[in-house]
Amino acid sequence: MAVDWAAVRADFPVLRREIDGAPIVYLDSGNTSQKPRQVIEAMDDFLRTGYAPINRSAYRLAGEATDRFEGARAAVARLINAPQADEIVFTKNATEALNLVASSWGGSNLREGDAVVLTHMEHHANIVPWQMLAAERGLEIRWIPLTDDGQLDLTDLDRLLDGAKALSFTAMSNVLGTIPPTAKLVEAAHTAGAIAIVDACQFVPHNATDVQAWDADFVAFSSHKMCGPSGVGALWGRMELLEAIPPYIGGGNMIADVRLDGFTPAPVPAKFEAGTPPIVDVIGFGAAVEYLESIGLHEIRCHEMELTRYTLDTLNERYGDDITIHGPDNVEIRGGVISFAFRDIHPHDISQVLDERNICVRAGHHCAKPLMRILGANATVRASLYLYNDRSDVDALADALDGASDIFGF
Repeated sequence: MAVDWAAVRADFPVLRREIDGAPIVYLDSGNTSQKPRQVIEAMDDFLRTGYAPINRSAYRLAGEATDRFEGARAAVARLINAPQADEIVFTKNATEALNLVASSWGGSNLREGDAVVLTHMEHHANIVPWQMLAAERGLEIRWIPLTDDGQLDLTDLDRLLDGAKALSFTAMSNVLGTIPPTAKLVEAAHTAGAIAIVDACQFVPHNATDVQAWDADFVAFSSHKMCGPSGVGALWGRMELLEAIPPYIGGGNMIADVRLDGFTPAPVPAKFEAGTPPIVDVIGFGAAVEYLESIGLHEIRCHEMELTRYTLDTLNERYGDDITIHGPDNVEIRGGVISFAFRDIHPHDISQVLDERNICVRAGHHCAKPLMRILGANATVRASLYLYNDRSDVDALADALDGASDIFGF
């Protein structure tokens, strides 16, 4: 049955708000997504009727809270087709998840002279942790370059992976929208004897995800980009790897025993979940998964592909050489993240003009400064689409760019 996208849009209360008599046009989901009433209500209900600590108390309320918490873990595992729920580790966000891998796996397995392979389109969260470890251990970082249209240039992939211990890359660029061939990259890493780590923060909210089909070793993503609350993310890892590496943070809940002469960590996933977790946010995370599943990730992807095609065509046809849109034109290999330069107007000025019409975009380096330098830009304007957007939002963006032209004399 076809999805009623107008009804989906109606699930998001903030989109009914008006500022100065005009509606909000939210085009910043690549930064963070809006929340549907189903997620808001699930968190509210838990706070009102069921809040209690998890894993530490035997009374009924605590048992119910633990069941809901672990139910959310099972939902997240189901969403990405993880082999077992206990392979899902709740983290603060995808950034913490990637730091956990670099610190715990990298700290245990990488030595001076070892190589890690990254790509030129990575977010800082998948660059800086490796640079920190490289500075500490004397590691080599190798880089997969880009083609002119913003895809990975895999010409020298075998050479770059030769002798490397890890390949860590994004499943979808937060600047270019590029969706690389994830399974192919993982296979190449494994053939070279390296593990494969996937930053799926931009991918999971918009696409059906199957970590088993990818055959990856670690996958990181966040709740707040997929209709859930901020403050919680997830790391999926192969159980044998999670069991082999040391804890990332020490304290309560992550121990089986503590003695004067040392400690024994708890089994995975508790081993990596020290302290009181963000219980309410995990409940919201689970509700967000259920919401996306109720619509269908395939349907969401198809909706966004159509809307991305409409956006690219609308902006290019209206503005021609006055607009430069970064990334591939083929919507089969890109998501709805659309970064652009418009005439000679600074991206921050454009965002301010758009804000006067309640159009929410992001302007800046998008936590991808190495990529910005390759693009020859200090910043771009980024409009990012999601399931609650429609053609009227794109039309509003295109019309508002005319306003920017008028203000800055073009």
